[in-house]
Amino acid sequence: MSGEENAPPIESRSDLVYVMAAGGKPRSEWRIGTEHEKHVYRRGPLGPVPYEGPDGIHALLSGIAHRTGWHPFYDHDNPIGLRNHHAVGGISLEPGGQFELSGSPQRTIHEAAAELDSHLEDCHAIGRQLNIHFLGLGVTPLWSVDAIPAMPKSRYAIMTPYMGKVGTLGTSMMYRSATVQANLDFSDEADMVRKMRVSLALQPVVTALFANSPFVDGAPSGYLSFRSQIWLETDAARTGMLPFVFEDGFDFDRYAEYALDVPMYFVIRKGEYINVAGESFRAFLEGRLPQLPGVRPTTKDWENHLSTLFPEVRLKQFLEMRGADMGDRDHVLALSALWAGLLYDADALAAAADLVSDWTAAEREALRREVPRTALATAFRDGTVADLARLVVDLARGGLARRGQVRGGHDETVYLAPLDTTLELGKTPAERWLDLYHGAWGGDLTRIFEAAEI
Repeated sequence: MSGEENAPPIESRSDLVYVMAAGGKPRSEWRIGTEHEKHVYRRGPLGPVPYEGPDGIHALLSGIAHRTGWHPFYDHDNPIGLRNHHAVGGISLEPGGQFELSGSPQRTIHEAAAELDSHLEDCHAIGRQLNIHFLGLGVTPLWSVDAIPAMPKSRYAIMTPYMGKVGTLGTSMMYRSATVQANLDFSDEADMVRKMRVSLALQPVVTALFANSPFVDGAPSGYLSFRSQIWLETDAARTGMLPFVFEDGFDFDRYAEYALDVPMYFVIRKGEYINVAGESFRAFLEGRLPQLPGVRPTTKDWENHLSTLFPEVRLKQFLEMRGADMGDRDHVLALSALWAGLLYDADALAAAADLVSDWTAAEREALRREVPRTALATAFRDGTVADLARLVVDLARGGLARRGQVRGGHDETVYLAPLDTTLELGKTPAERWLDLYHGAWGGDLTRIFEAAEI
């Protein structure tokens, strides 16, 4: 039987809570996980990369597996990723072939940097042989959804048609967007609540700092983070700013209540994905899924369901920061540095909590909706998001300095340098790309593929 069937059955509400609460750990065991997705493309001629063929993404996976000794995992007979059996983490494929590294939990940003550099070296070594290159942008700038080859993953075959029923840009999210994500730990329920509130409130500020997707379909999109705008038009039932998190009494159980109301995508049995898109996990708890009458869920089914929720911060056995566009190597590390500085230092976390404490639900939602278009220039009270961003980066800098993690003569504050550049220039990465497009590039958007290659 597959892992879903072997997992413990859910017998009470407390089992739902335990799946999340079990992630709590003492400060000495807190780690930083960095995930990022890279678009893949070919040069000469310029185009997306299919899965199949001697120089496709299948071949890329095989080459990296041979180089690293990592082990493939499969969807039916198709390798769809690699696992490192010596540490948590691995490589996986997003729907349009975006090549994702889910980094192992690291003690410091220095360790995350070493892991990232090793991974990029592997990608370049094998990619060069296959004419496969990697792009660090939040949205692929040229190709339509229909032009991007789909990866052979059963869950995406279920999700794709469902996206058309619940939003207008869900397939763009799947096939032509890319993000960088930082994952951080909590000690207990109270610590989770504090970190969840701070990180949710500040997510639009981070979206602004990392805005890096100004183009779509071969032209400026009108947005600085079109990736972030895509999420506003994907599926309102499973995305957003979660206003209930800021209400009195928020806890693991309240998040479970929210998750129970998010429609399901699939259930896995005997290695097969069963399409239950739109069905209720509450009905599953009672054995009332039409596709699986009498079958009740296990804790693994619940974990799978939690992974199909896409709010700006996602709670599993750790917190996932989901607000940033993919960028270059230094921006990937800057995201983890920013959040580690804010959430892993008591003084920085307290100051950040104080900063956002009187923000209203309407203000948080307005930030979320305006930032994709205007980023740092978005108005907030008597100033702009740029003013907030300066405060947030300085709080993170102090937190990282107090962590005192030094390597090669530098502490972790060195990784905030890309954000300092953005604030000094007063221009996001997206605005700098637009300057080139309207200036030196003369409207030739193909030039971004070399310029933004990672």
